[in-house]
Amino acid sequence: MRVEIWSDIACPWCYIGKARFEQGLAAFAHRDEVEVVHRSFELDPRRPQGDVEPVIDVLMRKYGRSREEATAMEEHVAAAAHGEGLPYEPVGRTTGNTFDVHRLLHLAKARGRQDELLGLAYRANFAEERSVHDTGTLVALGVEAGLAEDEVRRVLADPSAYADDVRADEEEAARLGATGVPFFVLDRRYGVSGGQPAEVFTQALERAWQDRPVRPLATGTAPAAACGVDGTCEA
Repeated sequence: MRVEIWSDIACPWCYIGKARFEQGLAAFAHRDEVEVVHRSFELDPRRPQGDVEPVIDVLMRKYGRSREEATAMEEHVAAAAHGEGLPYEPVGRTTGNTFDVHRLLHLAKARGRQDELLGLAYRANFAEERSVHDTGTLVALGVEAGLAEDEVRRVLADPSAYADDVRADEEEAARLGATGVPFFVLDRRYGVSGGQPAEVFTQALERAWQDRPVRPLATGTAPAAACGVDGTCEA
């Protein structure tokens, strides 16, 4: 069974939702038969590259809140993160265009290191005050995730590298009706929106598993005797 997760590194509920999903997956009896694929979704794709500003300022402007109210909003999210055992700094963070992060995540996917890089990027963004909008930070994170430094630098230096992959993910999210993240799709049959509690993910996995199409146990084998729906059986 495949689970696809659309998320953005700028989204705190994606950070929390990833942890909750992993807890829910750990409680799922068939967890070893689940493939998890992370897909791209930009919350602010129109923000110019290099336009970085404090998160608190964005919250004040977007929601018409005072600085104290915006800080309280961040502290509420921090409490939710801490409840899942995740480090989270409610002040001092910045936000900006995340397209380069998504491109790098596609490189990591191609090299089998996507989940490692995503976890490191979340931690850098939400817990360490390391700007994921800085090329030097992204290079360091890529190397920490097990990618070759020269390849990471080549991808970041070429705006077209993996750009089509990011756009394809976002177009697919739109076709599936995703209007926000995190957005989880289980076997292209069920969708779960938001950073739900771990038990909700376990229940969704169990339902998707029960309702999955029956597949042959093996492919490329010779035909075997079987009975048809009309009651006739092969000799």
